[in-house]
Amino acid sequence: MVKFSISRFILMAAIVIGVIVLVPTIKQITQQPAMTSAYELLTDPFLQFPTEDSVRVVWFTEFPGSHHTVTYGTTSCRKATATTTKLSRTREDQKSRVGKQTEDAQLYQNPIMRDIWRHEAIVTGLTPGVRVPYQVSSVKDNGQVFTSKLFSLSALPNPQTPQKILLTSDHQLMPMTAANLQKVVETVGQIDGVFYVGDLVNIPDRASEWFDDNRGGAFFPCLQGRANYQLEKNGVKTTYHGGEIIQNAPIFTVVGNHEVMGRFSMEKDLNSQFNDPFTRAAAQAIYQQKAEQLNPDNDPNYYQAWLKNNTYNTDTYNEIFYLPNGQPYYAVTFGDIRLVVLYITNIWRTPSLSPNAKGRYQEREQDLDNPIAWGYGQHIFEPVSKGSPQYQWLQAELNSTEFQQAKYKIVMFHHPPHSLGGNIVPAYTNPVQIIERDRAGKVTAVRYEYPKDKDYIIQDVVPLLEAAGVQLVYYGHSHLWNRFVDGNGMHFLESSNVGNSYGAHVGENKRPVPTGYKENYSATGDPNGLEPVMPTIEPLLGENNQPLPYIASNDVTVFSILDTGTGIVTSYRFDTRSPNSDVIKFDQFQLRLRD
Repeated sequence: MVKFSISRFILMAAIVIGVIVLVPTIKQITQQPAMTSAYELLTDPFLQFPTEDSVRVVWFTEFPGSHHTVTYGTTSCRKATATTTKLSRTREDQKSRVGKQTEDAQLYQNPIMRDIWRHEAIVTGLTPGVRVPYQVSSVKDNGQVFTSKLFSLSALPNPQTPQKILLTSDHQLMPMTAANLQKVVETVGQIDGVFYVGDLVNIPDRASEWFDDNRGGAFFPCLQGRANYQLEKNGVKTTYHGGEIIQNAPIFTVVGNHEVMGRFSMEKDLNSQFNDPFTRAAAQAIYQQKAEQLNPDNDPNYYQAWLKNNTYNTDTYNEIFYLPNGQPYYAVTFGDIRLVVLYITNIWRTPSLSPNAKGRYQEREQDLDNPIAWGYGQHIFEPVSKGSPQYQWLQAELNSTEFQQAKYKIVMFHHPPHSLGGNIVPAYTNPVQIIERDRAGKVTAVRYEYPKDKDYIIQDVVPLLEAAGVQLVYYGHSHLWNRFVDGNGMHFLESSNVGNSYGAHVGENKRPVPTGYKENYSATGDPNGLEPVMPTIEPLLGENNQPLPYIASNDVTVFSILDTGTGIVTSYRFDTRSPNSDVIKFDQFQLRLRD
């Protein structure tokens, strides 16, 4: 176990003293009635995007209310008023596990809207390096005040101020998530920032997955120490509560494939909608055929709404999190780090080649005469190829003063450039559709190829990152831990093992890939040519008692920490089959400083 340093102990003591000073002031100003409850707030507050003198504080309620405020300070009490918005697409459905619904369709027969309000206040007047206690409060229409516990916040850290950054991803209400985050706090103590590379939940429009899934492992409760997830291993049940993390540390997130909803419906269950994204090009072709019928007035707003509802969207993700400039790709400075966040993800399709599989390599036989039901393979949601707006933005960012002068240059996105996992195959490129017909012109097969020499991550993005001196590329998606180093010394880390691993594809554990196709799809290893790095401290041992260069387990969970004071990334593992066992430090590597 890692122990607190003296400096961190002093810092925590200072916060406690500040809290003691603040408590009577807050109570006096808000004049709370005796009947109050923090849990009438749908979430505790969480932090986003600190600046040199401010930070954003966000929380959620199920009532519109009024006087949503943040009260903060030590020697004097200050207030910041929140702006309130209503989430537009959050729903529950037949498959929700919320309230008294513990089985499919027990209460809800169709999707229903769920009213949730987001409150965001910008706390100003902060000093870098000084943590300040704060709490949020919301007033219901009947005058009842609901107030959170006290937490602490701070401005953007100064350069050369050591920070401990949690590297995490792919929580998706997975069985080991609450245990994983609880062990983060027990092992490392206070986290200063969270870098999260996508797949926050499973179905982004299902509200309970974010807030209050009745199995106890929703997104916000796990990251706020309010989870109540019972994990059973070998007949022993252990309840984990996650970690109180994002109330005190800003979170920086990435769009993964599980932040994207498909075609909108109020009849189909939300799982079906999530799995039904449709390409913009195909939808636009359909619209053009029916434009006069659909939109006789040629209203551009109607067109945009129709296009979104009939393709895919990230509305709920966009409404929950603040995005700089409203873009899913962005760059921020955080202490010594210049963090570049890219939108690199595609729809996940099954690799199955069975006739009834709408997959990554083919369409279902039953859909061959119905193109509106096609999946169009693993199509990409946002282009990142050369010449695309995102690529041009990335070029400009890598040439910016902020990036060039940063001590640590880190890029994160969801889809893996190097991995032993299954989701790296096929290549990250636009599917090439091949339609086969009989002599009468009837469609007999629709399949998809993915040319490896057109992989946009490997061919377009990685060369830019290498030339710019990026030290760490961080990603997820395959639900395992492994890392790589290329010939330029650039590190690649995937640390996403929280309970839904399909294994590492080495030896006899082969990926399900097609044979007889034009392209060659790698059944094992990293298809992009790097060998995984063996953990440097205590590798996990395989069945033959040999060390493994990966962790792909539904029993052993992993988290990684970047310490900017040393430039070292440390990975830890915890065996949930032994709840009283120690967390084991199994790997370390250092980010190389470049001239």
